[in-house]
This record gives sequence, C-alpha cells and structure tokens, in this order.
Amino acid sequence: MEFQFPIMQIMNEQGCIVRSEYREQMTKELVMTMYRHLIRTRTFDRKCVSLQRQGRIGTYVPYEGQEACQVGSALALRDGDWMFPTYRDHGAMMTFGCSLMQILLYWKGRTEGCVPPEGKKIVPPSVPIATQLPHAAGAAYAEKRKGTKNAVIVYFGDGATSEGDFHEGLNFASVFNVPVVFFNQNNQYAISVPITRQMKSKTIAQKALAYDIPGIRIDGNDIFAVYFETQQALERARNGRGPTLIEAVTWRYGAHTTSDDPSKYRDQEESKRRRETTDPIKRMERFMQREGWWDEKWANQVQEEVSMEIEQAVAEMERYPKANPADMFDYVFAQPTWTITEQRNAYFQWKRGIEG
Repeated sequence: MEFQFPIMQIMNEQGCIVRSEYREQMTKELVMTMYRHLIRTRTFDRKCVSLQRQGRIGTYVPYEGQEACQVGSALALRDGDWMFPTYRDHGAMMTFGCSLMQILLYWKGRTEGCVPPEGKKIVPPSVPIATQLPHAAGAAYAEKRKGTKNAVIVYFGDGATSEGDFHEGLNFASVFNVPVVFFNQNNQYAISVPITRQMKSKTIAQKALAYDIPGIRIDGNDIFAVYFETQQALERARNGRGPTLIEAVTWRYGAHTTSDDPSKYRDQEESKRRRETTDPIKRMERFMQREGWWDEKWANQVQEEVSMEIEQAVAEMERYPKANPADMFDYVFAQPTWTITEQRNAYFQWKRGIEG
C-alpha cells in the first residue's frame, strides 16, 4: 500500500525542485512570505516552551519540526474558510490571522484565548482527540447548504485516526460530498505510542479508500508540497468535488507536551539527525540559496522583527489578570452537576490549605 500512496515531494531535502510543474508558481514573494511565517512560528514555539518552564503559562504543546505542515496549509486558505485546529496547531492559527496574544492567553488559561479575530472562522483548539472531525464535516455541510465557495480544513494527528470520530467525520463528509480537507500531521507518535503499535495500515492516506475520497501522502517538511496540495484539495472542495484526506508525514522534535519526557519512549538521536537532514526551515534556506534569493541581512531582520512582535505579545498577555479557577466549574452547565460541585469544593478546600 505504500507503493500506492508514495510520499510526494516538490522540494527535496537539499532544496532542489523535483517536480517542475509547480516551478512558475514559486515566486520570490511567495517564498519570502513562507520563510517569514516559518521563522515566526518556530520562534513563537520556542518562546512558549521557555515561558512554561518559567511558570508564566500553563502546560504547553510544542510543534517544532512541524512548521511546514501548519504554515503551508494555512497559507492555502481564503478569508472565508474555516479552520478546526487541535491543541498543537497554533502555528496554523497564527498564520491564518489569530493574534499571538490570543494564543498566549489560551495557554494562560483565559477564555479570551478562544475568541478568534473579527471575521476569522477559527474554532477553539480541540483537546479531546478527533472530536473536531465531525464538527468540521458539519460546518462544511452548512457551507454547502448555503451555496458558498467557502471550504473547511481540519487538523489532527496520527493517533486521531484510531478514534471513532475520525471514521464518522470521513463517512459523513463523503456521503454528503462536503467541502472539507482532512489534514493529518503524521508525526509518527501518538504521545508515546509509535504508529506501528496503533495501526496495521502502512499509511494513513489509504484510509481514504474506505470512503471513496482522494487520499494523498506528502512530505510534511516540504512546504511547497504542503501548500500546493492543500490548495488543490481546497479548490476541489470549493468546486463541489467533496472532501480530501491529506497525510503529511513529519516529525516533532520535542515532547508531546511540556509535561512529557520523550527520551522514555523515543531515541532522541533520531531528532538530532532530522534537524540536520529534513528540517523544514533549513530546506527552505537551501532552496533560497540555490535560487540566489538568500539575503543574510534580510533573514536577520526577519528574526529581529518576529522576536519583537512576540515579546510585545507576551507583555500584553502578562498585563491580564490570572484566570479564575472557578470558571472551570461554574460555566460548564447552567446548573452544575453534583460531580462538578464535588470537584469545585475539593479544589477550593485544597487551595485554602496550601494558602494557610
């Protein structure tokens, strides 16, 4: 089945273009925009890990290594489209227009972090695994019923394909032929479980066969493959040709979350090797050097600008008061259930105890 669903590349690890049919569309302006977003998302991710280690935000979910997946796919969207992210897709959210401060507020525990910018259809990140897939299919169905040209993208990891919601979402979308792109970031580990331990399928893309929709397998560290294939899938969706399943094969360098120790279940030497060989940012830099577009002064300026933007967002976030823990209990149901009341009482009893 891997032969039926080979990993498609446009730009290889050395920064060489291996599929010339896309060459004319790779303008210098597009490439520089992509590079800026790649640097912005990586710098932001590293800053958030640092903030968590300092106790300035809560548990954080890093995505370093997966930037091309998120930037490339988000750049393919139009303003009227929907985005259904997971807890690891803030790189896609910020590329699509979510402010850095809102993302930081989310990780600070404030509800304002769930509110998208005016005019942007960005659903709050889904923490339960795969629950967002049926929601995305439903939003796509609504757009179809309204007769718009808006499309939907929904992100999920390889572990989500072992959940029932994955199959329900794909089944509904295929039956009703709705305009949705199912974008899988296969970073090859569902927390600590390698993909070989959670499925016998050789690929995730082949799961599309069961629903008679296109299944595509791409190099998730090749931003051109991500961008152009997502763009094509979205155009198919807009033109009434239904959903597509994209498997973007990638790798997360760090932990599943900041509360995780990946050295317990994964050889960290593999991450070191991949940083040198398959890294999405280094690959783009090699391409720009080959094209004669690389400008060290400009690259340093980009880094300075995004660092200043991030520091400003952090300062704005830290001017907000701390989140009220009572919100977790008081706004789940109109009338709290006895279990929630019990949890609320237990929490505040514990809090009074540690505060003396």
